Amino acid sequence: MARRFFTLDVFAKEPLAGNPLAVVIDAEGLDDAQMLRIAREFNLSETVFVLPARNPVNTARIRIFTPAMELPFAGHPTVGSAVLLASLRAPELAGTRDLTVVIEEEVGDVSCTVRLEKRGASFAYFHLPRLPEKIGAADARTLADALALDEKDIGFDGHTPVVWSAGTPFCFVPVSGLDAIARARPDAQKLTPAAAGGRGLWLYTRETREADSAVHARMFSAMMPGLEDPATGGAAAAFAGVAHAFEKPEDGEHALVIEQGYEMGRPSRITLGMSVQGGALVAATIGGHAVRVSEGTLAL
Repeated sequence: MARRFFTLDVFAKEPLAGNPLAVVIDAEGLDDAQMLRIAREFNLSETVFVLPARNPVNTARIRIFTPAMELPFAGHPTVGSAVLLASLRAPELAGTRDLTVVIEEEVGDVSCTVRLEKRGASFAYFHLPRLPEKIGAADARTLADALALDEKDIGFDGHTPVVWSAGTPFCFVPVSGLDAIARARPDAQKLTPAAAGGRGLWLYTRETREADSAVHARMFSAMMPGLEDPATGGAAAAFAGVAHAFEKPEDGEHALVIEQGYEMGRPSRITLGMSVQGGALVAATIGGHAVRVSEGTLAL
């Protein structure tokens, strides 16, 4: 049968920037092995498969596959899927009001708000279905060796390497500045899941390319085509825990713009929202734009 698919660029306002995503709309009847083979065919960091929701009050259920494995949760597939589903199911509401899309993922139900535009990119944000949790610390010397950096490049203002997860674990590597982060050259043999603390190494620094950004980041993983990811929403979600632990923000609402993908020529901007009460992180959101790039059918 013919199965419809769309590709979108996520965390970007213009095509050919941000993080590309494939979404297969008609996924009923596909088994795990077929989904994995289709994800390998697209060869993007993630491919989404849309299925009917288990709970009829929700919008849809999705499964997320990399070319190597299934993920229980990821940020740019969530944002991209929310924008696409809203545009397909309620195009007449574009430019009128925010829409609520509830997506069932392996990590749980994810509530998304979509600001659908009549033309160009639309914006979506979602509430984290699971607050970040610290998994452990990481060794600066080992990380420096894996990244071809000096150990003195790792860390700043009390920030040290740590592993956190908001559904998918990442190793967060603070680096001294834009010069150091640009010099990073990962060794694929040393980016094993065990060495990388899970999905990959997410490098970050306070120095930024854009004046309104708070953080500049890069993400390296042996599970990524080309080793680098232009925008990593799942890592940005877990970074809420890192930022709260090291920066200790005051009670209230906080918004951080994370820039990523600049070294790849695919600039991406992720908006991380944090809600702090009584000194504790009580909620967080991930948001960004997504723009449709192509559509077609799979003859399967």
